[in-house]
Order: sequence, then structure tokens, then C-alpha cells
Amino acid sequence: MAHFSTPDAPRFSVEVYQNEYLPTGGREVNAIITVTSAGGGATARRPVPAPGVHDSAPGQGGAPARAAVVIMVDCSGSMNYPPTKMHHAREATAAAIDTVREGVAFSVVAGTHKAVEVFPGNGRLAIADPLTRAQAKEALRDLRPGGGTAIGTWLLLADELFGSTDATIRHGIVLTDGRNEHEEPHRLRAVLNACAGRFTCDARGVGTDWEVEEVTAIAAALLGTADIVADPAGLAADFTRMMETAMGKEIADVSLRLWTPKGAEVAYVKQVAPTVEDLTARRTEAGPRTGDYPTGSWGDESRDYHLCVKVPAAEVGQEMLAARISLVQQPPDGVGSPPSPLAQGLARAVWTDDLAVSTAMNPQVAHYTGQAELAHAIQQGMNARKSGDAEQATAKLGRAVQLATASGNEDTAKLLAKVVDVLDAAAGTVRLKAKVAEADEMTLETRSTKTVRVKK
Repeated sequence: MAHFSTPDAPRFSVEVYQNEYLPTGGREVNAIITVTSAGGGATARRPVPAPGVHDSAPGQGGAPARAAVVIMVDCSGSMNYPPTKMHHAREATAAAIDTVREGVAFSVVAGTHKAVEVFPGNGRLAIADPLTRAQAKEALRDLRPGGGTAIGTWLLLADELFGSTDATIRHGIVLTDGRNEHEEPHRLRAVLNACAGRFTCDARGVGTDWEVEEVTAIAAALLGTADIVADPAGLAADFTRMMETAMGKEIADVSLRLWTPKGAEVAYVKQVAPTVEDLTARRTEAGPRTGDYPTGSWGDESRDYHLCVKVPAAEVGQEMLAARISLVQQPPDGVGSPPSPLAQGLARAVWTDDLAVSTAMNPQVAHYTGQAELAHAIQQGMNARKSGDAEQATAKLGRAVQLATASGNEDTAKLLAKVVDVLDAAAGTVRLKAKVAEADEMTLETRSTKTVRVKK
């Protein structure tokens, strides 16, 4: 395990958990990679510009913000049903604005079938201070429900606004209460592809009239979080937590870099904690037998990744380096100096004829293999339930209950219990509930990828 750090930046570490022993002819190497960053705080110590100064505005002397955030609020006509929904959205946005740290660049966008800057409204971002926060909250009075929903348009405006700042950490928040009905699905996918790597984004669905797949797709593509706020009254607390997390980010554009030896191939790379996200298809080549997988921005936190590499088969007694795992920070815009190394770890392969040694599964690998299966079982079970296949739904959701119970994933087990009657949790014996609240169903689907770490 190697550590690297730069002044005023978080210190990263990489720990690799695996059973490196393979049977004769064995090819598959599995490892859990725990990445931890700690000890940042650079953003909190940056000079605070003069009150009201806009980021990088011509003729003004404020220092460029290191972080920027754009809040995108759904203002479509459905936000008026009930009218309190829009009221809670304004309250939540105001709470988020209050949580924006001094010196951070920010903006508020009203989203309908088009995107409109609510604050500051000049094609740039404001710098957070007591004056601009007060002005922004006053501008929220202009948020009025009416029109359709085209989330891709909101994201494109956010991208333009981020382009007006030199901030390295760029984070969006999307709130929607309905389906993306005024935009073709391929249009939203194209926008997400264009924005990936340019900023991160959290997505929230309020109420129960939005599409889980749309909201989770936004978060997955832009390396953020997705969740449901079934009761609009809970928006302010949720927005405050989201903004607090965003304000804790200290280093952006971090990638997991994998080097593998000649003849080896990466089968998959998945984030497995705090949520399951498959990063395999997001690889970008970074040199001979080397690829980068994006992880977004980091603060003081820890995440786990599951790496599976297929290596050339070898004889008993031979050993090889199966993968070199590095954390690197990408240079701005992908040009200029090479990526900065942040931490490094190694995955090995050793061939043995000791069956007991080679068949023992590392506890971390076993745990996260189960967590990934849990998420998949929930998704399959809920899809079967919607299509009317009661037998398949019962089997898959029963397996999910069994996995959640065995792994200690109590939160997921509680969500499952709102969809099925659990007869025997250990055996995975369940019965589908005749009636399920729509909010409970959507909550289970939205949070199905959340995992727990290995029990100590």
C-alpha cells in the first residue's frame, strides 16, 4: 500500500483484499480495493472574495472559486399538485443556499421544457457570501410552476454555467417530480454522455410521479447519488445533507487506473460501496495495457471497488502481478501535465495445488459479490412484479431477503419487508404483498444499489 499527497489536499490510501492463490490452470483474480481519502480542507482555507464579486468576472478582483454548484429545480406544471410541493421546493433550495460555503460559486436554475437562470441570471455564477445568499433566496420567489419537463436542457445550461468558472470541483443538484416527457430518451442520454466527466450531479425525485430509471441514470452517468423524497416536506433536510456533502469535496477528477500484464484482461470494475455502480464500460485508455475508470470528486470518505482480472494460466509455484492499481488525478481538460499519483496497490496471482487454499474466498470479495447479487435480485424481482410474473418476483425478492439478512444490510431488509411478507428470512421464503404503497415500491427500487460494508 502506497500513499501520496500534495499540500492542502486529502491523503489517499489504497488497500487490496484478495485470496491471491489460484488452482492449477486458474485464471480469474478477484480483489476488493478500498480507497480512503482523509485530511483535506484546502477549500475551506481559500481566500474569500469581496462580497458580491462574481467568479472570474472581468474587472473584478475576487479569487477564482475552487468549487461551484448549480441547483436545478423542477418548475413544471406538476409541481403545483399539490401547491405545497413548490413551496417545499423553494424552502429546500433556500436551505441548500444557506449551506453553500463562503467563496463557492453557485447558481439556481428553474427547469421546465426549457431552462432559465433564476440567480444570478447573467450567464455566470455568483460567489457565496451573506449578500449573494440573501439575493438568491429572494430570487426564489420567482419560481412558479408551469410548463413541461426536459431535464437534458437543464443539464446543458448547468454545463454552460460551469464553463464560466475556473472551479475544479463542479457539482449539480437536480430535483424533479415528473417524467422527462418533453424530451426524447436518446436526447437525455446524449446530454448525459456529453456532461460526463465535466461535473458530478445528485438527482432527487419528489413524490411518486417520476421515473426511477431516469433519476438513477442521471446520478450514475454523472457520478452522483439518487434518492426519493416521497414527502415534499422532507426536501429541505435532504437538500441540506446533499449540499453539506458537496461542500466537503476537496479534489476532483480522480480516476482508478489499472495496469495489467501482457495476456491479461479486465473482466470488470465495479464500485461496490457505498453503492453498486458498474464502471467497466467507462474505461478510457491511458497507455499500454493501462486504463482509467472515473470516480469523480472526493472529500473525507472511503469507497470500495471490486476488480476482476483474467490472467494467463500458469503452473504450480508460479506467481505474477495481476494488476497494479493506482489513484490518479486527471489534469484539467485532459491536457498538459500527466495525471498526479495519489495512491497505489497491487493484486497478485500465485498458483498452488493446495485445494483448501485456492478455493477459500476472501471475506471482502464474498461479501461484495453477495451485495452485487442483492441489488440485481431486487431489480429483477421488481421488474417481474410489474410484469405480473408472480413466481419470478417471489423467487428473486426471496433471494434478496436472504442476501440482505445474511450480510446485515438492515436498511434494505426493511425496504423489502414493505413489498413482501417475510416468512423465513434466512431461507428466503417470502410471499408477495397484495397491496404495496407506490412510495415503498419506488424507494426500494431507487435504493436497491446501496450496500453495507463487511461486518467486523
